[in-house]
Amino acid sequence: MPEAPDPSLLVPDLPTRENALPRSAVARWLFSGGSLSGEAHDGRTYPWYQVIWLTGVDYFSSLAYQAGIALIAAGALAPPATVILVMVTLFGALPVYSEVARRSFAGQGSIAMLENLFSGWRSKIFVLVLLGFAATDFIITITLSAADAAVHAIANPYLGPFLHTKQLNLTLFLLVLLAAIFLAGFQEAIQVATFLAVPFLALNAVVLAAGVVRIALHPSMVSAWRASLTLHTDWTGVILASAIIFPKLALGLSGFETGVAVMPLVDGPGDSSQADALPVARIRNTRKLLLAAAAIMAAFLLASSFVTTILIPESAYRAGGPASGRAIAFLAHSLLGNAFGGLYDVSTIAILWFAGASAMAGLINLLPRYLPRFGMAPRWVSFRRPMVLVLFAASLAVTLIFHASVEAQGSAYATGVLVLILSAAVAVTIGLWREFFSSPVQHRGVLPRIVYFFAVSLLFVYTLITNVIERPDGVVISSVFIFVILTLSAISRYQRSRELRVASLTFANPESAQLWSEIAGKRVNLVPLHGSDFQARREKSAALQHHYRLSGPLAFLHVDLLDNRSEFVAPLRLTISREGEDYFLRASGAVAVANTIAYLSELIDPISIVLSLTRGNLMLQSLRYLLWGEGEIGLMVYTILVRYWEWTGSRPGRPILYLMST
Repeated sequence: MPEAPDPSLLVPDLPTRENALPRSAVARWLFSGGSLSGEAHDGRTYPWYQVIWLTGVDYFSSLAYQAGIALIAAGALAPPATVILVMVTLFGALPVYSEVARRSFAGQGSIAMLENLFSGWRSKIFVLVLLGFAATDFIITITLSAADAAVHAIANPYLGPFLHTKQLNLTLFLLVLLAAIFLAGFQEAIQVATFLAVPFLALNAVVLAAGVVRIALHPSMVSAWRASLTLHTDWTGVILASAIIFPKLALGLSGFETGVAVMPLVDGPGDSSQADALPVARIRNTRKLLLAAAAIMAAFLLASSFVTTILIPESAYRAGGPASGRAIAFLAHSLLGNAFGGLYDVSTIAILWFAGASAMAGLINLLPRYLPRFGMAPRWVSFRRPMVLVLFAASLAVTLIFHASVEAQGSAYATGVLVLILSAAVAVTIGLWREFFSSPVQHRGVLPRIVYFFAVSLLFVYTLITNVIERPDGVVISSVFIFVILTLSAISRYQRSRELRVASLTFANPESAQLWSEIAGKRVNLVPLHGSDFQARREKSAALQHHYRLSGPLAFLHVDLLDNRSEFVAPLRLTISREGEDYFLRASGAVAVANTIAYLSELIDPISIVLSLTRGNLMLQSLRYLLWGEGEIGLMVYTILVRYWEWTGSRPGRPILYLMST
């Protein structure tokens, strides 16, 4: 691998339309909301036991509806099915994301791991599909949480008389409020999350404790429940039936991807400041966060499923019943009175609303990590306020389509959650597999872990397939998100294909930097060539002098492309040598030939540019240009330069363009 060039050999970059400041007042306001393309936060870190609540508003808020979902899906089997869910959480999802934390400690999660396992366009398409499922997960989190918050408000005996026919309107109002806060700026997320999550868990603990006391005073309830379990089968059948039912409870697994996404916020005392150093302390503390969150959620899931199953009759938790979708809230009112129940409802509404905030924050920090880098989104995707408006519009559309129904959106939510967890399990398994075969002796103990995570992956495959068969509309909804992302990405890549697409330019050696000063500024004629052999340059020179009689030396340019042409921008490395009166320039590391020629010509400012035309099939040439950076180079250079000149404004001394048929 060549040594990195001296920073002093870096060429100043060109002004571009993409980096220009917006001119209108509205655009300036939109783009003043902060860029998301770099760090996802302001650089501050916090102890893991504070960051856990930012994860918790997504993860713990599902307690508001998880017990009700379990009752509808499993009935009397809800407790044993929840036991299996908890085991899958502690022995499946938790170990997977502990590995993800070690391998993707920048907060990019399993999607970044899988991107690195593939290459080229296959990697890009795969990431876009996963982003479609992630968008499904996060958008439905926003809309479902707002809809469920509205359900809790309507069911409250004090608010219900005023809101009983306004669930959709209330849901839309919560979404508007969420977007308004993000447009204004949301800086103290951790403090707000702590303020909401801790009281919510405390109130749940009080309700469940009251439920346990009620059950202890009436032990016949437990006996009746146990009798109903074994009425038609033995305990083996109960376990098997619970294992079949547990995928319907998959929403209880949500939150792990958020736990990894917030990893840059976790403090890591003693970690090295070197960019390539492994942040051991941050990884260790993130694993503590994941373990603590999983343990807290496991305890509440087990307690809530047991208490609600014993105390809530079937007529109450079925669709349309007073406990439907709000089992613990129903117990809060019935066991502790409407005053306490009202306090529980307020806490539940608040955390469900903020769960949408957590999801929106996760999505506006996820998409800018990929789409602009792929050239598959306009530049405004890297700014917070425009992204908030787009996500707000998507949330409004989803809410209106589903009429703010919690049940209708549950399948899409579960599908998104399960695909992300499955992708994480697969990424970890493949990563361990590659480690083992790269150095079997050094990684001798890895083989049992590969087998373990492969088994975990199969478990989540089963869970996903079962969920899809049971509720196929989740895949349909996710497919819509994927189609939209793929379509918009393709359109954006096409529209941005005429950008200069060069991240930076460095010289390979000091001699090249010195020769650059001899050719820049109307001193040479730039002649791009497909080949790089000396004889071809001599023949080209003779032909040009015969046909055009150019004045001044020639600067032949050859562009070497990257193997991975799916990248949108890349840094260039330029080598310059002298050949008599002429020069030979070799640019390496490019992602597109035409864009590189246009970029270098603007830096060199030549007397003229001689462009060759191939006269090939224009459709095929266009596809070659879009996919592999090749194609009809001459016409594309002309198009890119004219577009750039129109933006920068006319100035005297533009180079003369010669289009030469070959």
